[in-house]
Amino acid sequence: MSDHLTRAKALAPTFAERAAIWDRERRYCHDNVADLTRAGLMGMSVPEQFGGPGLTLTQIVPIIEVVAGACTLTARVLVEGNMGALTAVMSYGTDVQKAQWAEGVMSGDKPAICISEPGAGSDARAMTTTATPAPGGWRLNGVKHWITGGGISNLHLVFAQAPDGIRGFLTEAGPGLAVTRLERTMGLCGMPEAELTFTDHFVATDNMLDASFGDLMGAYNVQRIGAGTIALGVASGAAMLARDHLLDRCQFDRPLAEFQGLQWILADMDTELAAARLLLLDAAASGILPDRIKAARAKLLSSETAIRVVDRALQMFGAAGYGSDTPLERMYRDVRMFTIGGGTAQVLRNQIAAHILDRKLSQRSGTFDAGPRGDIAAQ
Repeated sequence: MSDHLTRAKALAPTFAERAAIWDRERRYCHDNVADLTRAGLMGMSVPEQFGGPGLTLTQIVPIIEVVAGACTLTARVLVEGNMGALTAVMSYGTDVQKAQWAEGVMSGDKPAICISEPGAGSDARAMTTTATPAPGGWRLNGVKHWITGGGISNLHLVFAQAPDGIRGFLTEAGPGLAVTRLERTMGLCGMPEAELTFTDHFVATDNMLDASFGDLMGAYNVQRIGAGTIALGVASGAAMLARDHLLDRCQFDRPLAEFQGLQWILADMDTELAAARLLLLDAAASGILPDRIKAARAKLLSSETAIRVVDRALQMFGAAGYGSDTPLERMYRDVRMFTIGGGTAQVLRNQIAAHILDRKLSQRSGTFDAGPRGDIAAQ
């Protein structure tokens, strides 16, 4: 077991005790982020040359799962502090950019990826935020929507339409960047989901990433592994609660664990979680910028499995599961997001199907572009 995983396991009980507070008060988990930072769990993916431990994705995934089983909100911070925008910077940034982001993340900042807009969700290329050349840099104008951590994050990776196509810009909170709306969400209530408005927000020339939109979207494959792992962790935590409940709760003069119907449900939960875990680890092992299809399969299976598992766990508790005295009601609300954010289940199915058919599916035309046939099991 790695030192980082040991530290995460040591923190998990504290995170679990606080989880209901963040949810009830819709408050960001600053105390937990401070604990993550002190334990060296923020920026674990940062290479050694920039001050980090340089852990691989396969080493980070189990750590996220442990934290997610205790507190979904904290696990989201942990993902953003090791994957997503940080991966894009570490893959395509200059040494100066990498050093700046490494310092910020390892100090506890959760970077924000700014892609989605009111009129551009799954169809990211429809974004209308613009980057206009200005003396010494660029001026960003537009509105970004459903930005996780908006108003909390300092570091932002903003996607905008530049004269040569969509590009990524690194910026910090400051003049010309305002939170203009906060969503009231069903779950993950302590994490702000914000609308950000950019009004002539200045970004220096040196803070544009030298990579295409397609290359930068490779960071989303990492994000999908992170999201899938959070879902897996929440569901694993719910399954453990269900197991303990079956052992402790008696009805009809015997423990619930002796009822074969409930045993079978628990066995199915365990098997499905194990399958999702294997897909996530396989995707994580495919590279710093993971294979797109492996990441899609892993997030699809883990997110949908997690909803089923948490639902069954809640059912095993009966009315107690439906009430707020157990964590399951909160877990049920939290886990529902993961078939939506970071690539909906339907978009992921489109990507997987296009891969199977070796075609590029255009949602606008509804047609397939011709391409060579391949092996379904390839990749």
